[in-house]
Amino acid sequence: MRFSLFVHMERTSPDQDQKELYDNFVALAKIADEGGMHAVWTGEHHGMDFTIAPNPFLNLVDLARHTKNVRLGTGTIIAPFWHPIRLAGEAAMADMIVDGRLDLGIARGAYSYEYERMVPGMEAWDAGQRMRELIPALQGLWKGDYAQEGTYHSFPATTSSPKPLQHGGPPIWVAARDPNSHDFAVSNGCQVQVTPLWQGDAEITKLMDTFNAACAKFPDVSRPEIMLLNHTYIAEDEADIRQAAEEINRFYCYFGAWFKNERPVSQGLIKALTEEEIAAHPFYTPDSMIRDNVIATADKAIDRIKTYEALGYDEYAFWIDSGMSFERKKASLERFIKDVMPAFV
Repeated sequence: MRFSLFVHMERTSPDQDQKELYDNFVALAKIADEGGMHAVWTGEHHGMDFTIAPNPFLNLVDLARHTKNVRLGTGTIIAPFWHPIRLAGEAAMADMIVDGRLDLGIARGAYSYEYERMVPGMEAWDAGQRMRELIPALQGLWKGDYAQEGTYHSFPATTSSPKPLQHGGPPIWVAARDPNSHDFAVSNGCQVQVTPLWQGDAEITKLMDTFNAACAKFPDVSRPEIMLLNHTYIAEDEADIRQAAEEINRFYCYFGAWFKNERPVSQGLIKALTEEEIAAHPFYTPDSMIRDNVIATADKAIDRIKTYEALGYDEYAFWIDSGMSFERKKASLERFIKDVMPAFV
């Protein structure tokens, strides 16, 4: 099993300086690179300081100047917000600039807050259909002289300009949960990225079962790779575990508030949650964070991740976004590299 870092520039308070947060983002990516991690992933979001990432290609091109070896991945491009010709060309240009280190993760998106602003009136089902139309178009445009008569985009024969440095284009990763998404990814020659939400290791097993079932449906397609994205914190001791669980629980409560899209937003920041609201969440609690994520000392984290390796996961993505201070994120990542990763060599 290989390891990667999933990281955004996250902001929850107007007191946080955006440039300082970006410098912290770069510093974490450099630690991942110098520590021998396989990749760094960063995503796309709009108008939300919770995850500031308007164009991940900009971030990844910058990270290419600061790193030497890591793959540089979009985790993830939001398919409905892109015209296929534009995405094909920008991804190809990024691949050239980063010397063929680009991986292209693609998803339908999750936040109705963004849908309302970027594609008004669109719902999640429609967003998924847009993704299913976009990916074959990308593959065709990279081959060249590809024309499309689609539901969402139609255009005459066109070739991506430029073409990617990597032969056939960067590996495409599809964020998948339900069986149809797994089937689509596998049948279209894409890798798969899964993110468990709130059902513990049983969900991680179920996601692998869904992936294996999709692979069995398409025996003539080479088995793709599958990546597990999971919030992770490597703690010094039990007290540190409890503090991390409380911090990550707060992060998820804010995630849930953004997802529900019911609270007022001003200057890119959602109205602050009260301690009472956080404590009253119906299923996010510090204890559930420990159950559902890898928040543990190094020895316990190794045992947990070994079970994911045994299930067949090819890559484990250390999701570091957590609302914690930079110093706490840095210490956890360094412990992961020093104390956990060597157990998987």
